[in-house]
Amino acid sequence: MRFLSILTAIVVGIALYAIVFERDRVLAIAGKPPAEEQASGTPEAAPAAPTTIAGDMTQAELVSVVVLDSVADLVETSVVLRGQTQADREIEVKSQISGLVISEPLQKGAFVEAGTVLCEIDPGTRPAQLAEAEARLAEAQISNTAASKLAEGGFASETRAVGAKATLQSAQAAVEAAKTEIDRLKITAPFAGLLESDTAELGSLMQAGAHCATVIQLNPIKIVAYLPETMVDAVKLDAMAQARLSTGREVTGRVTFIARSADPQTRTFRVEVSVENDDLSIRDGLTANIAIAADGVKAHLIPASALTLNDQGTMGVRVVGDDDVVQFYPVRIERDTLDGVIITGVPDTAAIITVGQEYVTEGVRVKIGKRGSNA
Repeated sequence: MRFLSILTAIVVGIALYAIVFERDRVLAIAGKPPAEEQASGTPEAAPAAPTTIAGDMTQAELVSVVVLDSVADLVETSVVLRGQTQADREIEVKSQISGLVISEPLQKGAFVEAGTVLCEIDPGTRPAQLAEAEARLAEAQISNTAASKLAEGGFASETRAVGAKATLQSAQAAVEAAKTEIDRLKITAPFAGLLESDTAELGSLMQAGAHCATVIQLNPIKIVAYLPETMVDAVKLDAMAQARLSTGREVTGRVTFIARSADPQTRTFRVEVSVENDDLSIRDGLTANIAIAADGVKAHLIPASALTLNDQGTMGVRVVGDDDVVQFYPVRIERDTLDGVIITGVPDTAAIITVGQEYVTEGVRVKIGKRGSNA
C-alpha cells in the first residue's frame, strides 16, 4: 500500500511538470499549435448579436400573454347583508289594576282586532265606589250653589264659598277616578295582530303590572340587518331590497329606516326593510339574506381565472399598459356571475391579462400573443 502511494505521487509530479514547464512540447505532440499562434491567428467571424427590445432582453425572451380588451360597463350593484325578520309591532299587554280574571282565556296564535277584550277583571266594589262618588258630587254641587248665592247676597263669607267650590272639585275628581277604575276592568288589544301567548287564565289573580297577553303585528313585517361603516352611504331610503328567507322563500320590499347612530359596540348601523305579509305566512325571527340595491358603478366582466395576487398578497389583475409594460391594479369583486366576476378598480378601458399573468410582474415588458374583447 505504501509503495502504491509513492508511485502515485511520482506520476502526479511528472504530469504537473509536463503541463507547466513543457506545455508547448505537449501541445506539439498532441497536434495543436502553441497558444501564441492561436492568439495571432485569424479569428473566426463572431455571430451577429441578437436585436434587443427592452434593455438586454431579446424578442424571444419576452413572455407571451393573452389579453382581454375590456371596456367598463355600468352595472347595478347591491349591498348584501344577513339579518332576520322582526314583527312590525310587539307589545306586552299588562293590567293597571288588581283583581280576579273573570274572562275565558284566548289561545295563542289567535288573530285579534284592535279593541278586542283580552282580559276582564272582576269589578268587585268598584261600582259601589262610583255610586258613592256620584252621590258626594251631587251633594257638593248643592252646597256650592248655596254658598255662592249666600256669598253674593252678603250672608256668607267668601271663604265659605271657596271651600264649597273646592269640595265640589274634589267630588268631581273622585267620580272620574272611579270611572277610570271601571274602564280598566277590560284589558283590550291596542292594535290588530296575533296573540303570541295565551291570555291570563280564568280565576287568576292579577296585580297592577301583571302580564295579560303578548300581541304582535306581522303585516307588514320588517327584515332587520346591520350595515358596516364602509357601506352605510351606499344604501338609501326607499331603495328596493330582495331577501331570501331560511325557508327558501324570496320576498321583496323597500328600505324604510337607516339608523343615524352606530351601535357603540359593533360600530354598525341598523337598517330595516319593510315587506308586505298579507297572509301572515312570514314568521318573526327567520334568518334572511338581504340584497339592497345601490347606485350603479362602471365595472369589468372578466374570467375569474384572470384574478391574481401581488407580492403583498393583494388580489387584483395585471394589465398591459403603454409600451406593453405590465401594471397591477387591486380590484374589488362586486358580484360573481355564471359568465365571470364583475370587478371595479381598473381603468374604463384596459387590456387585462387572462393567460400568463402568473409569469410576469409589474414593470416587466411582454408581448401580446392573442387578444380578445368583451366590448
